[in-house]
Amino acid sequence: MTDTPEATAAATAAAAAGSTAPDATAPEAAAVERIAQLEAEVASMKDQALRALAEAENLRRRTEREKEDAQKYAIARFAKDLLSVADNLRRAIDAAPAEGTDEATRNLVDGVAATERELTAVFERFGVRKVDPAAGDRFDPNLHEALFEMPSDAHPGGSVLQVVRAGYTIHDRLLRAAQVGVAKAGEAPVQRVDTTA
Repeated sequence: MTDTPEATAAATAAAAAGSTAPDATAPEAAAVERIAQLEAEVASMKDQALRALAEAENLRRRTEREKEDAQKYAIARFAKDLLSVADNLRRAIDAAPAEGTDEATRNLVDGVAATERELTAVFERFGVRKVDPAAGDRFDPNLHEALFEMPSDAHPGGSVLQVVRAGYTIHDRLLRAAQVGVAKAGEAPVQRVDTTA
């Protein structure tokens, strides 16, 4: 009997089919288990990829925000140092006599006022704005620094009465708080209850 390779393969397959017929579900179960394992790996890899993409996007946004902040607030220290110059220019203008001065003094005061206007224009161009509350404005602890309290009948308690030194902001951040005097809250009147009835 000469066995051809096809006959041998068929005989082996018949023998295997006859002897393993009850165990035919074992390879299928192993395949199902392997598929489930691979699907879990795919889900894990997909989750990791999504997290990495989200982290990269967050980093891009944070870097962009930090870049914008650096551009906006890069001059903050320089501007803060120049605030004393603006204060001194204002003091010089306020100290100058309003009337009875010679022409040279008036020209000097006009020059100082022009310098102050130019400095204010440069501040505005770079986002530096003056915080100068008016008398009667409500005290805002985010923009004002209370130096003292004074009694006042004209303004309610917690109102600004006097500005000692103007404050400044740069874009939306406080550069220097305005130093102010605040109206003292009056004592509440004591109510008397008539108990003689």
